[in-house]
Amino acid sequence: MNETATAPLTGKALLQKVKEYSHLPKRETAKRCGYYTITKNDQTRINLADFYVALLAARGISMSPEGPKDGRGREPTYRVSVHKNGQIVIGATYTESMGLKFGDEFEIKLGYKHIHLIQLDSDKGAVSEESPDEAE
Repeated sequence: MNETATAPLTGKALLQKVKEYSHLPKRETAKRCGYYTITKNDQTRINLADFYVALLAARGISMSPEGPKDGRGREPTYRVSVHKNGQIVIGATYTESMGLKFGDEFEIKLGYKHIHLIQLDSDKGAVSEESPDEAE
């Protein structure tokens, strides 16, 4: 039976120690942060998987789904492809997670190999266009 020798660090304390031990190999860093067990034969076993999960969680990246699944649809992959008609569709999962509503508008900025969607502020009219009559 394995027993944990010390309580593993989490959160800001873990991030601080990882930064402090940046010169050490990852296995040694994980051990010094408490991610190891001592076997019944007095051998030390490093728990790198638990260490990496805790490190991701400390950085705000969750490895578990947020909330119960209802069995419908697919998990968001944050990848899209261009359809035959040249369109790119951003699914409802993404728009719902951002809190977007019907009628929200965006400005499209094209860059080299990227597209920026900038949400327009509906109250202030962040991007205003003058009609030809107003320009004179």
